[in-house]
Amino acid sequence: MAASPEGSGPTTPTSKPLEIRTKSVEQTLVPLVTQITTLVNHQEKRIRRTEKACRAVQRVGEAVSFAVDRFVTVGQAIGDQNEEIKQEMYDACLEARTAGDSIATITNVQYIHGDEELLFNDKSQMVRAARALLSSVTKVLMVADKVMVKQLLCAKDKVLTSLVHLEGVSNFSEFVQLFSQFGTEMVELAHLSGDRQADLKDERARAKMGAARAVLERSTMMLLTSSKTCLRHPDCGPAVQNRNSVFQQMREALSAMEGVVTEGSWLQEEDRLMSPVCLHNVVKQFEDAVERTRVTLMQPTDKEKLQESLNVIIDQANDFTDSAYTSHEHREKILNLCESSRMELQGLLQVDTNNVFYHRRRLYMHPAFLPPGLWHRKDQGGKLDTTEELETAIIKTCKSMKELKKQLQNTALDQASEIFKTNEDHDILSTLKVSGTQGDAERVEEYCGKFTEHSEQLIEACRLLRHIAGNDPLYITACHAESCIRNLSPQLATATQTLVANPASKIARENLDVFCDAWESQINEMSVLVKEINDFCSGRKGEKTVYLSLPRPGKHGTTLKTIKPVKLDAEEQAKIAKLGLEMKLMTSELDAETEKWEDPDNDIVKKAQNMSSMSYSMYLFTRGEGPLKTTQDLFSQAEHFAEEGNKLFKTVRDFSADIPDGVYKAELLAHLDKIPTFCQQLNFTCKSPTVGKQATFTKVDSAIQETKNLMNTVAKVVTTCFTAATKYNLDTGSSPVNRWRSGPPPLMDIRTSQNGEEGTPQHTQETRMNSLLRSKAVQQPIQTINAFERI
Repeated sequence: MAASPEGSGPTTPTSKPLEIRTKSVEQTLVPLVTQITTLVNHQEKRIRRTEKACRAVQRVGEAVSFAVDRFVTVGQAIGDQNEEIKQEMYDACLEARTAGDSIATITNVQYIHGDEELLFNDKSQMVRAARALLSSVTKVLMVADKVMVKQLLCAKDKVLTSLVHLEGVSNFSEFVQLFSQFGTEMVELAHLSGDRQADLKDERARAKMGAARAVLERSTMMLLTSSKTCLRHPDCGPAVQNRNSVFQQMREALSAMEGVVTEGSWLQEEDRLMSPVCLHNVVKQFEDAVERTRVTLMQPTDKEKLQESLNVIIDQANDFTDSAYTSHEHREKILNLCESSRMELQGLLQVDTNNVFYHRRRLYMHPAFLPPGLWHRKDQGGKLDTTEELETAIIKTCKSMKELKKQLQNTALDQASEIFKTNEDHDILSTLKVSGTQGDAERVEEYCGKFTEHSEQLIEACRLLRHIAGNDPLYITACHAESCIRNLSPQLATATQTLVANPASKIARENLDVFCDAWESQINEMSVLVKEINDFCSGRKGEKTVYLSLPRPGKHGTTLKTIKPVKLDAEEQAKIAKLGLEMKLMTSELDAETEKWEDPDNDIVKKAQNMSSMSYSMYLFTRGEGPLKTTQDLFSQAEHFAEEGNKLFKTVRDFSADIPDGVYKAELLAHLDKIPTFCQQLNFTCKSPTVGKQATFTKVDSAIQETKNLMNTVAKVVTTCFTAATKYNLDTGSSPVNRWRSGPPPLMDIRTSQNGEEGTPQHTQETRMNSLLRSKAVQQPIQTINAFERI
């Protein structure tokens, strides 16, 4: 939505229309636009000047003028409180007040008995006044919006200043004091940046802001442990390098956030980058240009542009063929399709377009409407008419390009799928932790090399995913994933080197755990990105199915008395939202684990999926969405959730009997024995009576927290069951569950299968985000931990 300043004065060559970039400004203008539309419609309908019409128009005009007056009063108060925008705000308010008075004057029409004139004689007068009013009010709103931008930038500057102080700290007590202040400032920045992200209209700006906030949220934990490690081991070079890289990472994220907020050079830079590097956009432009040849005459410059576009596509396709991780089969298909596209385009350009254009111009219609005699006519040599020949060439060119695009998508998604199948990163990280604790420098160096190679494969996969990203948010998310992996890889290596140099250091072990958790979190986010890109390429939105276990009102005597809703304050809403987000992350992890199983009818999988769906509906409740409308609905759903947990416990207990004694069975039973306890606690919480707002909030908080704990345990149980079934080749008939095939499950394909079912990437063997949420540092009494999850 944009407002033009035309009504406020003549348009000069240098004046620009006001571009509204936030939803709040746009929504504030909606009532004003409605009133103005009413006035303009009266003018357009050529209404006669009657007593009733005059009174109605006067009321609308007075209402607009009164609303503008109150609006201007608030704007001037904002200007008085912010000296740097005071003059600009006063000028905009004066312009708005003048425009409001102009509307009141125009609508102050008097009724004269027997007068049959129109209500508005000057048709353009009201339009000019309406434009002036809309433009001036928009200016006031945009000046006021600068105050919000200033607050966010001030919060960002505070964080940046605290980073400088933290970087120069030399003793632990001073660090604790400064980091506590830093945590408070990060919480403030989290709230302000979250509000701004939700308010931005531009999808690319929202995605960039979200990426910057994600980096800051993850880096806060890494900054804490890396700084403590550096203070404990100041002479350790890798520790210093590890900490400095985190500081640099946070500064870059703050700079990116500032670029989005101030609408600086980032958006222009992104506009410049999107066209050449995003293969999806280049292919779309090429296909549109080919389609236009049906109705336009191809000039020599048009032919050159088509050839240049194809060359760009082939150059970008070289990224796929040059990749060391692309299979020989995919590479051959891409090269053949590139050559085929080049040949089809040459055939299109060789058609006599001048003759075709002559027929089109003579008939003034699309080739599809040509008379059959002309459309199917052949010359004396038996060749097709040039019109049909052109249509055939266009169809062949578009078809070859679509096949090439599909092949490139398959190649990128297959690469990502192979990474998740091998599960290599989990094995490497486990070995690095053990070797670092043992002080085995040679083994650490060996596996750091393997980890670097694995990281390069992930970066290459992100680069190819970036090519096939179908929209701006996915493209930016792919760039963000590539950047995070590129930064995390050397950080994790230096954290490991610090531990191997100080194997007895508890804080060094904790620091490595945090970086490993951050890595697993990033891999999980990448798997979600792959799923979203696959859905986009397949034309699906990938909506989550909500499990409805609640009784239907009005049936079987289950109609419940309507419960009056309780309004929570901001702190309570933030706490519930944070718990809901954590539960949503665990729901995603459980989905990832269940999708590893080949047989969807497996009893363990079905029960785990039911629990995941119920947990998801409870997460929607924390957002004010979904089928759960009241707290009673939430507690009923939680009781069904606990009941399903007990059923899962019995099923897995039977399955564990077929697992040979050893590490896997002991690990499974250790996790499994926790499920009945959590289920009992959840049932007790849901059935306990409560009276009053605070008691109800505490009960909701406890129910969601206990649901989250149970989900965490269930995810571990499903993971261990899958590992054991694969390790010991449990046969379908040998297990009481009677669902597994013999041998490990086949590698999954992330693309859509031939029967239309959707494949999904496999995740690492451990539940990824759970370890981050369970990290010891989360328990630190510092407010900044997970601050960015509060929005």
